[in-house]
Amino acid sequence: MELPPRPKLFDFHGVSMTNYFTDNWDNVQNFQARPDDILIATYPKAGTTWVSYILDLLYFGQTAPERERPIFEKVLFPELLIPLYPPGVEVLDNLTTSPRLIKTHLPVQLLPKSFWEQNCRIVYVARNAKDNAVSYFHFDRMNQAEPEPGDWNNYLQRFMDGKMVFGSWYDHVTGWWEKKQTHSKILYLFYEDMVEDTGRELDRLCSFLGLSPSAEEKERVRGGVQFDTMKKNSMANYSTDPVMDFKISPFM
Repeated sequence: MELPPRPKLFDFHGVSMTNYFTDNWDNVQNFQARPDDILIATYPKAGTTWVSYILDLLYFGQTAPERERPIFEKVLFPELLIPLYPPGVEVLDNLTTSPRLIKTHLPVQLLPKSFWEQNCRIVYVARNAKDNAVSYFHFDRMNQAEPEPGDWNNYLQRFMDGKMVFGSWYDHVTGWWEKKQTHSKILYLFYEDMVEDTGRELDRLCSFLGLSPSAEEKERVRGGVQFDTMKKNSMANYSTDPVMDFKISPFM
């Protein structure tokens, strides 16, 4: 399978982006959210896949065929348009499962407005800048759909300058934090809290979503989303995604 060339960064509405996230922009901005959609919003490498997998297990954990599909085919990414895949927006428009689980890395000001109009529930996850930068660096090394990272010193400087795909870490986490102050349907989680006590954050998540799983179900989810378990799980670890080069670095 022919991989697309690595993209170049450019300024897009004041945010650094690549064409893989802007080529389908009008369709993304016109995306029609549904009231029961659940949006997972993060800066890249802040725990997106972790929360995606938690939500997938909470809502669809019991259905056997679902276990055989990788997480990136189940929690869809509307802004992504890359030659290897159908456009995220199109797949979402045709999705019949409910709720639709959707992920985005868009800063708050670029989110399609229908998410606000439909008053969708949004789970935001923030991660401390140091770990986020290191994770993003290794991700950019192995993900052929990301710009070339170059060496670590230059990369760290670019991270601090906000010259990353999806822009500045600082602007992203603060923009969503400020939005949370006036919008009741945003649950703002911290990656570090999830590491410290996954069960406690899972309870917060269930309460926010109006779910009341049994103690057994919660324990099954908590067990399934431990890092070592997910790292070995080909449905969660992105090993089946052709743009990820595991010879350079694993996704997790």
